[in-house]
Amino acid sequence: MSYHRVYAMKFAKIYPLYVNKAEKKGRTEDEVREIISWLTGYDTNGLQAEIDAETTMEDLIKNAPCLNPSRDLIKGVVCGVRVENVEEPLMRELRYMDKLIDELARGKAMAKILRTA
Repeated sequence: MSYHRVYAMKFAKIYPLYVNKAEKKGRTEDEVREIISWLTGYDTNGLQAEIDAETTMEDLIKNAPCLNPSRDLIKGVVCGVRVENVEEPLMRELRYMDKLIDELARGKAMAKILRTA
């Protein structure tokens, strides 16, 4: 596995960017949390603990309570890269998160974002 700078970034620094992106498009922080919880298995308190601990993006994914088995249904392009074609497992998980936040910001319904519809 090659080491990318994003792995060392603090989730506490990335999370507000996700929230800002969503809120600019009329979505809420609760929806951002719901998406991240769906993907990683963190509950609200667990997610806040990771933010407070300034956990790296790598550790956020590696220590996730339960990565959602339906996450492989996430398809599409983020930053010009098809998420389903990302070879490196950790980078693919981070791209999944980015893709879900992008879908939220584009106004997609939560049921479709969470692959329940």
